[in-house]
Amino acid sequence: MAGSLIAVGHGIIEFPLMFLIYLGLSNFFKLTPVQIFIGLAGGLMLIYLGVDMIRFQIDNKQERQDPSYGPIVGGLITTTANPYFFLWWATIGSALILKSAMFGLIGFVLLATVHWFCDFGWYSSVSMAIYKTHHLWSKKIQKAIFTICGLMLLGFGLWFIGSAMVR
Repeated sequence: MAGSLIAVGHGIIEFPLMFLIYLGLSNFFKLTPVQIFIGLAGGLMLIYLGVDMIRFQIDNKQERQDPSYGPIVGGLITTTANPYFFLWWATIGSALILKSAMFGLIGFVLLATVHWFCDFGWYSSVSMAIYKTHHLWSKKIQKAIFTICGLMLLGFGLWFIGSAMVR
């Protein structure tokens, strides 16, 4: 159930962005200062999240408590904090929306609906898989997975910042 609610939070951010792109925001994303800002801000966010994840694995004296917010807010936060989300919509997503616009508003609505149902299926499937298999993972395996993910976030953050600075 959490995955479907995370998808709702994701959609709350995604649908308005898609509609703004449909109305012409894609040109805004093409501006160099905007691309640099997304690269720097997104890179810093990824580095922060990666370092925090690694630090928690090193200092892991107790279980991390569930956040005080629910999965819908979690979907809002993770979507907004993910620079790849904005990069994807600034490039591939914009192209898809422009193609769908050839069929008018109905084309856009169909694209948005099908896209969200794909997100819904993905988030729900991943959530269910983790829920059904979490008992199979030892604490050592979980710690290794989270450390590797933290290092990957750190690497992606550095790459994002480097890419923004090269412009």
